[in-house]
Amino acid sequence: MGQALQRVEDFRALGVSDLRLDQVPPGRLKALARYAAAARAQALARMPDERRLATLLAFAHTFEVVALDEALDLFDLVMHDLICKATSTGEQTRIRTLRDLDSAALQLRAACQVLLDTRIADTGRRRVIFARVPSESLVAASRTVETLTRPADDQYYPELIERYQSVRRFFPALLHTVQFHGPPAGRPLLTALDFLMASFKQRHPPMQQAPVDMIPRAWRRLILDDAKQVERHAYTVCVAERLHESLHRRAIFVPKSERWGDPRVKLLQGAQWEALRPQVCRALGPPDHAAPALHALTQQLDTAYRRPLANWPTNSAVRVERRRNRDPLVLTGLEKLEEPRSLLTLRDQLQTRLPRVDLPEVLLEIHARPGFAQEFTHLSTGEARVADLPVSLCAVLLAEACNIGLEPVIRPDVPALTRGRLSWVQQNYIRAEPLSRANARLVDTQTTLPLAHAWGGGEVASADGLRFVVPVRTLNAGPNRKYYNASRGVTYYNFTSDQFTGFHGIVIPGTLRDSMFLLDGLLEQQTSLRPLEVMTDTAGTSDIVFGLFWLLGYQFSPRLADIGAARVWRLDPRADYGVLNEIARHRIPTALIARHWDDLLRVAGSLHQGTVSASELCRSLLHSKHPSSLARALGA
Repeated sequence: MGQALQRVEDFRALGVSDLRLDQVPPGRLKALARYAAAARAQALARMPDERRLATLLAFAHTFEVVALDEALDLFDLVMHDLICKATSTGEQTRIRTLRDLDSAALQLRAACQVLLDTRIADTGRRRVIFARVPSESLVAASRTVETLTRPADDQYYPELIERYQSVRRFFPALLHTVQFHGPPAGRPLLTALDFLMASFKQRHPPMQQAPVDMIPRAWRRLILDDAKQVERHAYTVCVAERLHESLHRRAIFVPKSERWGDPRVKLLQGAQWEALRPQVCRALGPPDHAAPALHALTQQLDTAYRRPLANWPTNSAVRVERRRNRDPLVLTGLEKLEEPRSLLTLRDQLQTRLPRVDLPEVLLEIHARPGFAQEFTHLSTGEARVADLPVSLCAVLLAEACNIGLEPVIRPDVPALTRGRLSWVQQNYIRAEPLSRANARLVDTQTTLPLAHAWGGGEVASADGLRFVVPVRTLNAGPNRKYYNASRGVTYYNFTSDQFTGFHGIVIPGTLRDSMFLLDGLLEQQTSLRPLEVMTDTAGTSDIVFGLFWLLGYQFSPRLADIGAARVWRLDPRADYGVLNEIARHRIPTALIARHWDDLLRVAGSLHQGTVSASELCRSLLHSKHPSSLARALGA
């Protein structure tokens, strides 16, 4: 953490932070920065003075933001790790002390049984109690219960306070390096951050002057004593934990950061939004006012309820069961279908007729048709002057895809496959942007095939994630014992069309919820496909995603693992849906939607116009324990 913050300071020391580069296209600025980061020092030294200065300036300006984002990412990982360790320690301690707690509770129970026994006279109750449970045992049992029991809102904060020294090692440098901002609601926390930054410079700071307005109730009993004195260690850890939580829901943000900035600033605003509002409504479909939209949704939802009710008595695929004072919806499992002999025969015939070819031949043949290798450009955006560049590109792609390294594809007798050529191609041509463009060309070529149209029209897509263990230390890998055991990993979120083409892929750090990145796959993909319906598993669902999909004109069709646990909503509280009345318990807040209708349209328009990233917006909305009224309106 200290090295990451020092890296931010080193970039700021170059003195380019306050330069205005608005007239330079952002794409060109990032391309120059990437080239400066990957090129050798000798290549930069041979440049003309003006070009070298522009390249290094772009590098310093762009990577200062990158260094800031990575420092904040690391703060997020460190705090998450500290909170997880504190929770684990608290749970293990609680498990170890359950036997003592049970013993003390049984002794108190015996005393309470005597107190509640109406057959015993009041004057003799104390004698009977102490005869059954000695007074010393009762006192010890009461102390044990007081020590081992935890409040209902306990979050294992005492165990987190024990890690004060870990927080103290990096928190002063973080507050000194990063400038945090926030709306008026975040002002109490910003005031606490200012106080802490000043207190770190003092040996005995005046903790009685510490701002306490931002302290939640669960923290107050640990920070404030009976005399309202502030405990310094607990206060410092509390502020760090509040900052971590507030950054996630963007109640606090960093203006110069891309990933931790304020997404509301990127939304369409003022005259720009008013000019684009009619265009957005025409393109996406929602009406300009809330009343027509709510009326149409009421009719659609009523029809959706009454359609299954019409044949409910004869429908064996779904039923309602009584479970613990609830009536969840239960779907009947599908029976296994045996593969017919004709299908097995066809499969065998296809296997015998498929030619045996080498992977390099397949890759070169595919390039000969759509020419996907032409999408790969040099890091400097200049044109290549070497011969047989597609051969070198295909060799590097094959080595990367098979994870075999360059050694097996090197041929010293072939100029396009020498070690120097392949290493140069790998360093200067293999990047995310040309890979996306090359994939888009392949997908667009397949859409012209008659067989692909027999499979589907490209209007339906599915999204799912694959988990991969990352063997090296990186900010983009996160822990999850379910998938990675003791290691760290990433999730590759793949989008597949009904024409069996992967039209987009996103690398998700760790195991963040897939739903945060679902819309990115539709809004940022570069192919000619325009999927209208998307299917995911349970990890890709959330109420906010349902709302955003509807506003953007998409159909969201998740496959839920436990449909009985899903919340089912209704608009008309007086409508009678028979057996479904107990299921449809949640009321959609129409007044809240109407009040925020313009904001909802503005969010949809900003996503449609690309002024804000869908994953950035969803992350700020989904990470909040106390969602804003706009988030609740979207989720409704």
